[in-house]
Amino acid sequence: MELLSQIGLQYQQILPSVDETKNADESPVNFVKRLAKLKAEAGRDMLPEAQLKPVLGADTIVVLDGRVFGKPKDNEEAFTMLMALSGHTHQVMTAVTVVTPSNEKTLCVCSKVTFRNILPEEARAYAKTGEPMDKAGAYAVQGVGAIFVEKIEGSYSAIVGLPLMETASLLREFGVPTLASD
Repeated sequence: MELLSQIGLQYQQILPSVDETKNADESPVNFVKRLAKLKAEAGRDMLPEAQLKPVLGADTIVVLDGRVFGKPKDNEEAFTMLMALSGHTHQVMTAVTVVTPSNEKTLCVCSKVTFRNILPEEARAYAKTGEPMDKAGAYAVQGVGAIFVEKIEGSYSAIVGLPLMETASLLREFGVPTLASD
């Protein structure tokens, strides 16, 4: 993850598979925190005991009027998500968990993104680029999707997928040096 390199970390990427299904009665913030924790724990469980170091897991969701927008399954779902977000302000919630064999901590950063009104033909053309397919809410603020963003309130890096200031602080709590603590 390029964002981790920005804060001076050397790391090994582990890609665990976890069930990302939202529980029926689960709030969006509890959902995203649970996913980050599941990913961190699954990553830790994939490492041989001799290599156990702090493991970081993160997840990002987009929320509009209490409705969670995950990653679209196809172009039509991407189009539908973009049109729902069009002309509205939504929340982007990114949760980060760090786990060790004896400790764990989770935090969540919430930012707001306001989209301009999107023309249907723009949403369809953007969906066809493929960029929305692995992005919560079907857009990448760091990519072509930035053309829809009218205003951001909060952490840009959290919207991209990892709140850098908060993550660096959390990692330092676990004894992991970052650029600021070297």
